[in-house]
Amino acid sequence: MSQTIKLNKGFNINLAGKAENKISETEQPETFALKPAEFNHLTMAKMLVNEGDSVKAGTPIFFEKTMEDVLFCSPVSGEIAEIKRGEKRKVMEIRILADKEIEFEKSTSHSSSDITNLDRAQLQSIMIKGGVWPNIIQRPYGCVANPEDTPKAIFISAFDSHPLAPDYGFAFEGCEQQFQAGINILKKFTSGKIHLNTDLNAEIPQLFAKTENVQHNKISGSHPAGNVGVQIHHIDPINKGDIIWTVSAQGVIEIGRLLLDGIYDTSRLVAITGSQVENPSYVKTYAGACLNKLVAGNVKEGDNRFVSGNVLTGEGVGEDGYMGFYHQQITIIPEGKYEELFGWITPSTKKLSFHKAFGLLSYIGGGKKEFVLDTNQHGEHRNFVMTGAFEQVLPMDVLPNYLFKAILAEDYDDMEALGIYELVEEDVALCEFIDVSKHNLQEILREGIQLIKHG
Repeated sequence: MSQTIKLNKGFNINLAGKAENKISETEQPETFALKPAEFNHLTMAKMLVNEGDSVKAGTPIFFEKTMEDVLFCSPVSGEIAEIKRGEKRKVMEIRILADKEIEFEKSTSHSSSDITNLDRAQLQSIMIKGGVWPNIIQRPYGCVANPEDTPKAIFISAFDSHPLAPDYGFAFEGCEQQFQAGINILKKFTSGKIHLNTDLNAEIPQLFAKTENVQHNKISGSHPAGNVGVQIHHIDPINKGDIIWTVSAQGVIEIGRLLLDGIYDTSRLVAITGSQVENPSYVKTYAGACLNKLVAGNVKEGDNRFVSGNVLTGEGVGEDGYMGFYHQQITIIPEGKYEELFGWITPSTKKLSFHKAFGLLSYIGGGKKEFVLDTNQHGEHRNFVMTGAFEQVLPMDVLPNYLFKAILAEDYDDMEALGIYELVEEDVALCEFIDVSKHNLQEILREGIQLIKHG
């Protein structure tokens, strides 16, 4: 039976620069990259290729030594241009010089009826060899799922409430068949439900409205209403020992494509967003694309921050950096390398503050006002200040302040009791945004998750 969840907590960050629902023509980047650090569970990437090797889209590039069955594959065809390493020869980035025309590793294509007749073991083998398995993320821990596990449920968030997030109805238009095939495949991996969660206050895209073999749930509220962790908390909470899998809509489509077409196809529409973008719109590319060609000629002058993802959870990569494996958005905003006379005390109509530190002037125009924000934190790091604000933006039965302190104290019992199993970085990103103490709360949470997982 479907559920309707109405959230009363949260905070929308309404930024200027949302992408129009149009596709801009652009040159494809010359290089693409895989970054092992994106996959949170990885302790050591074991390379399967060397510099100079030729690869196709779907050629295995590396695996992780503690889960050797799961393969991480090239998103494009071309030549391995560089294997960038860090301390102790840790693999940081694998760069691929892409072909003009992408060639794919070919496997057997299947009809919808074929998929119905395949069992879990057969599907698992195809997905692992085909490179789509890393789309499946396990909760707790927020890491790539272990193929040997059986989740009690699978969750898919069919909308994104982050600032300037892509419009899923536009980004996935025409992918109905692949999405349904992906759902039918995932259904073989759990005896529980597949929860497909949509926005109660928006028109449901046909892609999701007609999907079968799922429980349709509707979520209402401000960000982080679109976060799958918040949805899990209110629909089927995670207790110690439970395993839930989550898959993005893009991931479901890639799984369906692999079985239907027999290729590892990571093509996607990427939203180019932010106040420093001349014409915010969408471009078509592949996972791991270099940003330079995608944004060329479309960026305003100035000192800019180029973010793969959104401003809350994305990664600052620079104009010549690479998109993340899980990202479908690029955000460009001004850098904030300046100091202000009187700082936050100065009245302003241009600054956004959850704490309303700038008074009513900032809210002239109501909730639809768009803000141009930069990267200035307007303050320095200091000890934790107990304001009670975290609880106002995190719609979960969690006490964030106490949890963060338990992590810093490495108190395993308190971390478990205070709900660390239900959280990953994106769930506390708003807490970090409004934190008057300027802590890197997402990093602190990841440290706690690693302690719990490996301790």
